[in-house]
Amino acid sequence: MKYRKSYRTKKKRSVRVIFKNKFFWLGLFILAAISGLIYLFIFSSVFQIEDIQILGAEKSPVQEIKDIISANSKNIFLTDLEIINKNLLKKYPQIASIAFKKKLPNIILAQVEERKPVGLFCRPVFEPFLMFFDKSQAKECYFLDKQGVIFEKVSGQFENLLVFNARSAISKFNLGQEVIDNNYLSKVLEINSQLEKDIKIKEALLISEDRLNVKTLEGWEIYFNPKKDLNWQIEEIKILLEQKISPENRENLEYVDLRFEKIYIFPETR
Repeated sequence: MKYRKSYRTKKKRSVRVIFKNKFFWLGLFILAAISGLIYLFIFSSVFQIEDIQILGAEKSPVQEIKDIISANSKNIFLTDLEIINKNLLKKYPQIASIAFKKKLPNIILAQVEERKPVGLFCRPVFEPFLMFFDKSQAKECYFLDKQGVIFEKVSGQFENLLVFNARSAISKFNLGQEVIDNNYLSKVLEINSQLEKDIKIKEALLISEDRLNVKTLEGWEIYFNPKKDLNWQIEEIKILLEQKISPENRENLEYVDLRFEKIYIFPETR
């Protein structure tokens, strides 16, 4: 019995020592503070997302974008914007990029950059009912942005946009996919920009690595070599338009070939 009494006394003393220990109370306070912060930042309504703002969207469906963000985000700290961004870009090919910003305590801002068309990408379409139409009509066309990405199917004609033709039907591609090499695209756009004051360019077709056919609005063509000095070729055609190929001489003109040291004009003008 004396042993039990002594044990109980020691136990009570040890408990008293623990409660008197300042490190025990400090640890208890830290634990309570951490628990409170976890509840505040994760479970309380303070940081639950209440407002989603979409900026810069002109053609993109704002409400649909908001719904997707809302369905995948509850707490502003736990929301994975990288995954949301990936899903939105996949679903809406007309969007080039989205920049997200979290605004405490409960707002998400999304700055949308939409793709702008710099031309049309057209490919031949081989379908039975189209065989009755002219070959120029048997095509599918899509808006093309500066990165060579198609993002929207086009119905109708856009005379102010340069047309990039594919040589053959492409079996499979998706909106949001790059269909034209960026280097080739930039060269065609540069040609168009440099010559727009002298001649109107209508279509472009990459025949091979060293042959680019550019068709003018007047119907005749210019053959460029993309692998050679493009500035020299542009300057040469400018000189020809100014000095040798007058508007009157262009009526029967078929092409001007700038790919070689000697420039070929067919039929040759006099």
